[in-house]
Amino acid sequence: MISNRRTAWWVTLGGLVVALLVLGLLGEAERSPSPTDSLPEGYDSTAATALLGELPEDDESVALILFTADEGELGDRIGELEQLVSPLQPAEDGTAALGIQTVPSATATQTSQEVGDLRTELREAVPEGVTVQVTGPAGIEADLAGVFEGANTTLLIATASVVALLLLVTYRSPVLWIIPLAVVGLADRMAAVLATRVLAAFDIPWDESTIGILSVLVFGAGTNYALLLVSRYRDELREHDDRGAAMALALRRAAEAVFASAATVFVGLLTLLLSVIPTTRGLGLACAVGILTAAVFVLVVLPAVLVLFGRWVFWPRVPQVGQQALADSRSVWRRVGDRVATRPPAYIVGSLLFLAVLATGLFRIDLGLSTDEQFLETPEAITAATRIAQSFPAGTAEPTTVVTRAGDDEAAALEEELTALEGVGSARVSLQQAGITRLDVVLDAEPGSAQAQESVRDLRAAVADLPDTHVGGAEAEALDEAEGTARDRTLIIPLILGLVLVALAGILRSVLAPVILVASVVCTFAASLGISWWLFTGVLDFSALDSGVPLLAFLFLVALGVDYNIFLITRTLEEARGHGTRSGVLRALGATGGVITSAGILLAAVFAVLGVLPLVVLAQLGVVICIGVLLDTLLVRTVLVPAIVLTLGERFWWPRVVAGPVGTAPGRHRR
Repeated sequence: MISNRRTAWWVTLGGLVVALLVLGLLGEAERSPSPTDSLPEGYDSTAATALLGELPEDDESVALILFTADEGELGDRIGELEQLVSPLQPAEDGTAALGIQTVPSATATQTSQEVGDLRTELREAVPEGVTVQVTGPAGIEADLAGVFEGANTTLLIATASVVALLLLVTYRSPVLWIIPLAVVGLADRMAAVLATRVLAAFDIPWDESTIGILSVLVFGAGTNYALLLVSRYRDELREHDDRGAAMALALRRAAEAVFASAATVFVGLLTLLLSVIPTTRGLGLACAVGILTAAVFVLVVLPAVLVLFGRWVFWPRVPQVGQQALADSRSVWRRVGDRVATRPPAYIVGSLLFLAVLATGLFRIDLGLSTDEQFLETPEAITAATRIAQSFPAGTAEPTTVVTRAGDDEAAALEEELTALEGVGSARVSLQQAGITRLDVVLDAEPGSAQAQESVRDLRAAVADLPDTHVGGAEAEALDEAEGTARDRTLIIPLILGLVLVALAGILRSVLAPVILVASVVCTFAASLGISWWLFTGVLDFSALDSGVPLLAFLFLVALGVDYNIFLITRTLEEARGHGTRSGVLRALGATGGVITSAGILLAAVFAVLGVLPLVVLAQLGVVICIGVLLDTLLVRTVLVPAIVLTLGERFWWPRVVAGPVGTAPGRHRR
């Protein structure tokens, strides 16, 4: 029905109507964010945040207002400044003064608006020669919200533009590129609606970056599937005059690889549901929905649209019956395969040594970015926090909080006990309401340092015997995030490997082949993370890797990297039935080399687009995946895997037996 020229109209129209109804009637779901959405469940800082959330007036946040003199000291201007913010705490060096003000913060949008208004009012009111900046929890939250203001639209436009350009270069047709781009673009919008609706139905939170990463994945994977289908369709048009029959064969042969690829990525993404971080679970489920949506649109809507338009959409390179098939051609990728076939073991050793050299950076990686390292472009809140540290104790800008249900007398005793701890600059009760007390503790150590983490541990040891007492704040959250992401890596990474192995074993009905394919993409991950570390520290001047990057990079690289091996190996299996495994892999390389290379370059470029957002974590994730996909596409799939298949021959499929002539020369091809 999909490829039938008479019914393709109905399939196309039906897909369009369903999509428009979903987009028009449903739209993306909305959800009120919770302060604990991005914090690891079951950890002390999360419990502190949750306890503060019980306060009836928890819709306020603290803004720190910093006044500094443009030249010299503030001197007698303190009294004038106190008319704007009171009371003020002058610094001992006389060059700065610090005030505190609460702002409404029911939502991130409201916080951003309130802080923006506050900054405008203060700048208009400060006397000449004085600079005012707003930081603290409210300022940082406002600047973070500003990063994502319009970010998803910017990311969508950038992603679509990159995909359009690369499709135009790949197809070298002024028309053809529009069709897969339109279908995948519609799938992306559908995926955003369906994903947020599913998340809302299961009460799983998501954050501002979820839809952005979802769009990148849908465009990347969906376009990859489209490239594979169109390539097979073009090949079949060289053998069949009827385009419906050609599409039926292309769809049947491409669907196996697309289904296998989508199923592998889908299963891998669902492992994120085991994360202790709620928004990470939301990202996994959202992207799983996105992969299914992309696969359905490519396997259902795209074939029908292509059949409707006919051969002319390939102009000026219109495929004609009788033209040579890709598998029989002497393409550049076939010639590469023939070269590898001359000495496969040497290419295996050389490839592995090259990947091992790139992976040496793994032994130097440090995890965990401090707050002032989260942004590619330093916002006002971070600049002000750095300036505060020059005139006040280091932890003043983001004090650590101790939250307790202790009574007044116990809270006063706790304040004295915490003040006396080594590494604590000051501790004071900042809030007492509804039986809950919050103490703000200023640490002497630099934020993000090992000393600051040790001070947090000391605070937790000091309050360990007090019931319902927890230590929170930025330093405590960073410490718990590091422990939570380490737990996730330990649990989820082995599970991803196991599930991908099982999925490949079911697809290929083999034991040895899946192990080899998964091992190859693990090598790719290690190499990409290693070389990325040298790039981050030596070129981009990052001090560390965000603690969440290794898990997400591993998931995307293993799941998506296996894609290209699936495309190659399923075609090898198809060719091996008539030509033997050794000749089959060379024919498969010749047939799929161009499309897989195009798909890999496109996917790498799409993930690199994450760098348009000024968040270090997304930039790092994009770089690691970009490098990994290129390595997988240009080295692992092109050289390493074919070399292994050529070396093992029919044993590659063990214990499966693939029918085909024995002894076919690996460097020759049949016409």
